Amino acid sequence: MKLPLLSVAASAVATATVLSADTAMAFSPTTALTAPAVVRASRSFSATGPASVATQLNMAADPSSEEKKETTWDRITGPKIFKTVTNWSGIHSVPLVPLRVLTGLLMVHHGSEGGLGPANFGTPEFQGFVDYIMKPYFGFLPGSPEFWAAVHDYAEFVGGALFAVGFLTRPAALTLLGTMMSAVYFHLSATGLQGFPLGHVQNYSYDFEEPLLYSLIFLMFWFNGAGPLSVDSIIYNQISTEDEEGL
Repeated sequence: MKLPLLSVAASAVATATVLSADTAMAFSPTTALTAPAVVRASRSFSATGPASVATQLNMAADPSSEEKKETTWDRITGPKIFKTVTNWSGIHSVPLVPLRVLTGLLMVHHGSEGGLGPANFGTPEFQGFVDYIMKPYFGFLPGSPEFWAAVHDYAEFVGGALFAVGFLTRPAALTLLGTMMSAVYFHLSATGLQGFPLGHVQNYSYDFEEPLLYSLIFLMFWFNGAGPLSVDSIIYNQISTEDEEGL
């Protein structure tokens, strides 16, 4: 008679140990009590303990409390439509790639004055840039206007190429920011604000707005770096010893 009693006592101790471990895990500060956690506890208990207690634990598991999987439509129409992303990593960094690449290629095109490369001396396009932009609006710079026109072309051509591939992105962005702010100064000096923000623009030529938008793009990349799919990110991953958590 004593042996069955000892067996029942041992079974009860084992059951209580398993149940306490599962319930402690479910109620731990870092783990929220969810329906799956309660079900696991009930299953482990039912394997060694009375069926009535296991049934009660199963009844406590409310299927409606399980977290509903968020859909793309929920993100568009739900509360997250008002949320601001503070960490541009993962999926949030994907739009940075086409923005950086296309902006860099457009700068390469801007830097090709009168040919396939920068600073095509003697061509009508390059000389027109010197005569109609550099001399009237940047004559205060030391040195010849042709020199500064060439600097402008090389900054946009080489800087745009570096910016597109994401190599030395921050220096390239700062250089291109300087050229675009110079373009904003030129357009404001030549045509003014053009009735901004509500006035009509003649010939639908919004002169200063384009370089101003470029400037904001380069300012953003100067602060934040190249982003994914860039040479800078590959180099940084190889040489960095910093813990990126919280950066």
